[in-house]
Amino acid sequence: MRYPLVLPRILDRAADLFGDKTVVTYHAGGAGSLRWDEVRRRAGALAAALPRLGIGPGDRVATLAWNTHRHLELYFGVPEAGAVLLTANARLSTEQLARILRHGGAKAVFADPELVPTVDELAAELPDLRHRVVLADEASSGHPGWTAYEALIVDGTGWGGGAPEVGEDAAAALCYTSGTTGEPKGVLYSHRALALHTLAICLPDGFGLGEADVILPAVPMFHANAWGLAHAAAMTGATLVLPGPKPTAALLADILSARDVTFAAAVPTVWLGVLEELRKEPRPLAHRLRIHAGGAPSPPALIEAYRKELNVEVLTGWGMTELTPVGMVTHPRGDMAAWDPEALLPVRTSQGTPLPFVEARVVDTDGMTVPSDGSTPGELEVRGPWVTAGYFKGDDGEAFHDGWLRTGDVATVDGRGYVRLVDRTRDLIRSGGEWISSVQLEHALMDHPDVAEAVVVAVPDAKWQERPWACVVRRPGSTPEPSALLEPLAERFPRWWVPDRVVFMDAIPRTSTGKFDKRTLRQRFAADGGDPA
Repeated sequence: MRYPLVLPRILDRAADLFGDKTVVTYHAGGAGSLRWDEVRRRAGALAAALPRLGIGPGDRVATLAWNTHRHLELYFGVPEAGAVLLTANARLSTEQLARILRHGGAKAVFADPELVPTVDELAAELPDLRHRVVLADEASSGHPGWTAYEALIVDGTGWGGGAPEVGEDAAAALCYTSGTTGEPKGVLYSHRALALHTLAICLPDGFGLGEADVILPAVPMFHANAWGLAHAAAMTGATLVLPGPKPTAALLADILSARDVTFAAAVPTVWLGVLEELRKEPRPLAHRLRIHAGGAPSPPALIEAYRKELNVEVLTGWGMTELTPVGMVTHPRGDMAAWDPEALLPVRTSQGTPLPFVEARVVDTDGMTVPSDGSTPGELEVRGPWVTAGYFKGDDGEAFHDGWLRTGDVATVDGRGYVRLVDRTRDLIRSGGEWISSVQLEHALMDHPDVAEAVVVAVPDAKWQERPWACVVRRPGSTPEPSALLEPLAERFPRWWVPDRVVFMDAIPRTSTGKFDKRTLRQRFAADGGDPA
């Protein structure tokens, strides 16, 4: 049967079969919860209210919001009305936000109260903006010119005469890339792409999610669909725990323990912070807890620390905003069950194998597929039903060719199909005509017991074109000399790979999505003429 793969059916299932399961939201005063059937009712009321604002099929509705139940309701209510949800990164500058909302043609903005001044500041630069809704009730909004969210949805419980027919190929959401290699680009997702992506990540060889899970998306809901976890929780009827605005490592550790979380996801830098928090103040964790570290390759030391110290499995994988976003997840094969942990570590630190229906290949500069030997590098290319066919408004079409997306990731692939990222093309270091992998050096540095965090960046060099420098955050109480960090690298890599300098830092700058910001470091060192001060 041609049954439409649309988002409202996902939320219907949560309400019909698991209506008494809960969605928990943390906030400054503690935590509150709603049942899935209440979330369904509220999302339907929102969908019915949008036409009263003049918002119809194809119109973009932007959010500046954290991980809360109201943001979840927007995830489903906006696409149900046939409109497109534009999740804007609340950590961007006002100038960057204005550029994205203007490019996206946002007709309405729904914002958390603390982000209202940001929207007011940039509203004059948004020619399409007609409505501003604060995610609060009437009594607590107190923002002139803004409609309170609760007042908007209070008058309706549904469509009455019936919701509009939304096709599975209709646009449902719009996310913008993090912009680490240039201006952010819009990626438009259809209902069908989101539904298929949700099915795939719930599979055992995906994230392995089900009704019995308690899911914590520590990744922001404005970052690449919260990696699909909001949709997956609804599809499976799992308990969903939303950490609210700007969760600290201490709060995430508390939530993991208090809520018996069984699956959580965030970038590796977040899990490094949570690990240090659990070392300082141990808390009991659910015996079934698994965490997904995505957005950047996970250091082996991080994976091993969670396994040895906390008996927690760290799943790695790979994805991009352009893939809705998950494309691969790492799982050992069945015939590896008897392998010892040391032998499994190279598997667990890979990016895994493609999810069903995602095709991946690694090609050289001539476009030829490289050998599957686990050592020959090339650029990773992908295609599939939830891989975007192009950027919103046709931006940067050079990333696409012959039905394939050029990812910009340099990778190898072995005989079993496990893909391993060597680096991003922009992060490879070209020294004396040879390539150096910053990722491999970073992982080796973070194997050192005195290193909390490390990144390696290219610094201009008159003789060699570029040379690697290591930026290191020391563990509290440790004072390693640069030689103590560099000498082990000389034993693992060619001598010319070893960084010329170690720059000790109190903190490594991060992007708006929590990743290490190598571009800022490169610019800083280049502007300072190679002076680490």
